Amino acid sequence: MTVHFIGAGPGAPDLLTLRGRDLIAASPVCLYAGSLIPPAVLGHCPADARIVNTAPMDLDAIIGEISAAHAAGQDVARLHSGDLSVWSAMGEQVRRLRALGIPFTVTPGVPAFAAAAAALEAELTLPALAQSVVLTRTPGRASTMPPAESLANFAATGATLAIHLSVHNLAQVVADLSPLYGADCPVAVVWRASWPDQRIVRATLDTIAEAVAGSMERTALILVGRVLEAQDFAESSLYAKGYDRRFRPQHADSRYAGSAE
Repeated sequence: MTVHFIGAGPGAPDLLTLRGRDLIAASPVCLYAGSLIPPAVLGHCPADARIVNTAPMDLDAIIGEISAAHAAGQDVARLHSGDLSVWSAMGEQVRRLRALGIPFTVTPGVPAFAAAAAALEAELTLPALAQSVVLTRTPGRASTMPPAESLANFAATGATLAIHLSVHNLAQVVADLSPLYGADCPVAVVWRASWPDQRIVRATLDTIAEAVAGSMERTALILVGRVLEAQDFAESSLYAKGYDRRFRPQHADSRYAGSAE
């Protein structure tokens, strides 16, 4: 018996890895975060699977379900939205499973920020504008923020910001970022990225609060940065004519000549 932690992606049932889909299909028990994972994703479960919505459950109850499946020798597909490496609460579950000697695997998923960027048809790192993407959030009831991890500190780098779990705190986000990015800095709020009812609002730091005006909550991601509207940006050297690289040596004396075979 194995517990398979699976990143279920941002919402669309076909934005799962093949491994994740196959593990779901092979597991007789499925525990899923019902507040964030749409029912369509559960279509990959076996017809006779035991499917449990963990949204109203505490950690003890979740581990109790897993322990019962372990005793019965049944594999468990444990689904979390997006990717498991950020804000999934997988860590505390894994700690319990290790203590109980219950084996598990981890399968990554498509993260929300990547789905939002795809919806915007945007590359979040453009030459000379931003070469870093910061995944962060504002403080909430479930999790505080370490003092050094403030929006102002991240904004000082000029990186593209992907701000999760914070649309309810949009006014504070604007107040923190405007002095560093400027009131005219582009902002996009993507609600339920990849879901059938996905919505996108584009504005600037100066206008985003009015543009959203309470119309989006919870599953919305805020993206901030000059890359969102940039058109006149430099091209990278990667495909530049004359750029000497391993798979495209430019002359016979290149240090890469003969190494591309």
